[in-house]
Amino acid sequence: MKSSVLSRLSALVDRQAESKRQRTTDHEPQTTTRMYQPQKVRLFIKPFCGWCAHAMDWLDNQGIKYDVFDVIADEKAYEEMYRLSGQTQAPVIEVDGRILADFGARELAAFWKRLEQQ
Repeated sequence: MKSSVLSRLSALVDRQAESKRQRTTDHEPQTTTRMYQPQKVRLFIKPFCGWCAHAMDWLDNQGIKYDVFDVIADEKAYEEMYRLSGQTQAPVIEVDGRILADFGARELAAFWKRLEQQ
C-alpha cells in the first residue's frame, strides 16, 4: 500500500517538474485561450517573491505576453516601479498605462476582468 502511494506521489512530482521545465523563459503565452491582449504589459518583480511567481504563472496560463523587470537587480526598474505605484512592494503590473500594485493572483484576475469590460 505504501509503495503505491509513494509511486503515485513520485509520478505527480515528476509531472509537476516536467511542467515547470516546459515553461518558456521569455514569457510567451503557453495556452491557446486568448484573453484581453493589451499593447504593453510590464511586470515589476522581486526574486523569490511568491506573489510575483503567482502573477507570472497567472499571466502565462492566460496566454498574456509581458515584460519582466527585476527591481532588485535593476535600480532603474525599481525607480520606475516606485514612480508608477508610489510604493516599494512587488509585484506591480502596468497594463497599457493602468497600474495594479501589491497584489495576488485573485486581485490580478479581478483587475483583468475590469480591463476586459472597458
